Amino acid sequence: MRRASFEAQESNRYIIDFKNGRKYAIRIITDMVCETLSKTNMDNTIIVNIPASCERTTERRYRTFMNDVCDRCGAVNGFGHVHVFGKREKSHIIRHHSHLDNVRIDNDFFRGRRVIVVDDICTTGQTSNSFIERLKMAGADVRMALFIAKTKKFKTN
Repeated sequence: MRRASFEAQESNRYIIDFKNGRKYAIRIITDMVCETLSKTNMDNTIIVNIPASCERTTERRYRTFMNDVCDRCGAVNGFGHVHVFGKREKSHIIRHHSHLDNVRIDNDFFRGRRVIVVDDICTTGQTSNSFIERLKMAGADVRMALFIAKTKKFKTN
């Protein structure tokens, strides 16, 4: 962070505050996502978030965000059709990928529907790939994955 520009530090702050459920950050990220999707036809399209490691974190991070994005974009909100039970280890902490074993998807809701998947941060893409595979197995037509941020690894000398 010492070498990061002011803009990069500000972006990092928005992401961290979004992950913590801060209202101002949710509004800023909502505006960005809605702007990105503004040229996409969202009729009969479901937007669904990749769930966090537990129900409480998923609720804090995504409920308001998903409601606002779907209302503004005219999309169908998939938030209530993916359920988290228990708690899984966070992939970025344990350094290997979990397969979302604590996530239940409402197959009937997603079957035959166009879907856009949203997640906060993409590191390796393994969690999103796993979630997308589960949606496809449920019969969803996943059209796009949208990430708010991507981690970047720097070489250290």
